[in-house]
Amino acid sequence: MRLLLLVLASLALLAAGCGGGDDGDEATPATTAQAPTGTGAEGCTQADLPGARDDGAAEAPEGTLDAAKTYKLTFETNCGSFTVTLDQKSAPQTAASLVKLAEDGFYDDTIIHRIAPGFVIQGGDPTQTGSGGPGYTTVDKPPANAKYTLGTMAMAKTASEPPGTAGSQFFVVTAADADLPPDYAIVGTVTDGLDVVERIGRLGNVAEQPTQTVLVEKATVDES
Repeated sequence: MRLLLLVLASLALLAAGCGGGDDGDEATPATTAQAPTGTGAEGCTQADLPGARDDGAAEAPEGTLDAAKTYKLTFETNCGSFTVTLDQKSAPQTAASLVKLAEDGFYDDTIIHRIAPGFVIQGGDPTQTGSGGPGYTTVDKPPANAKYTLGTMAMAKTASEPPGTAGSQFFVVTAADADLPPDYAIVGTVTDGLDVVERIGRLGNVAEQPTQTVLVEKATVDES
């Protein structure tokens, strides 16, 4: 089952919610940093693998976002851009964290380090290894009936962390239904550029490693 791939086989996803430090080191995928640059799949331009940045170097946000406003995150990649409308009701603490990280440039020049075709794409690690994070966590426990369907953006975490724990690593569902338990904070939905997400989702191999570098060039925030 895809659930087993998430919970048992893919240490990259399980480690993704770590705040950084020694706890995530053992889960570093050996092949992620060797992702080929390639010549670019259809709709993608060639990108070089960016250098690793310091783990755990971000500051946690103070408070939550303005509940009267709508916040959108746009991820500009070498395969196109996609926009996620944040769900403050479902994940107020994590939404505030994502906005601050994006505004601080945390996501700029990071990679989509895990691509499981027909399941999820995952990014948000400044170390480019799959085991890094911002140095802090938030917790927004999802409801018992949470569904992880096509275009859902949620936060990855370790198996030992409580449901809804989040660092900086996110995943976007590319399956019709990922059939996951309600363990991962749901932070929003792709409202523009789902075709880009699906394009990226085809660039993974059987080991769930990218077949070419998928670079998040910049992440920006729009509020209205």
